[in-house]
Amino acid sequence: MNVDTVTAIASEALFLIIKTAAPVLLVSLVVGLLVSIFQTVTSIQEQTLTFVPKVIAIFLAIMVLGHWMLDNMTGFMISLWSDFSVYIK
Repeated sequence: MNVDTVTAIASEALFLIIKTAAPVLLVSLVVGLLVSIFQTVTSIQEQTLTFVPKVIAIFLAIMVLGHWMLDNMTGFMISLWSDFSVYIK
């Protein structure tokens, strides 16, 4: 196992992390932005108001996208374990 192989595996893993986390983070960002706009329009300055909608939105996003996220992660792990004999040489 050389440096190029380790770099390729690390690069692929980081890309997978970004690709897997991005949809949930974008949902959180959009919900936070909408709640902030709502707070600005209605002059409600409650700090905890953004917490509950974000938690609910993230929970729903994980429910909808969880299968896809799990498929990506398990596919990566299967490819790592199937090539394990190549890595130990």
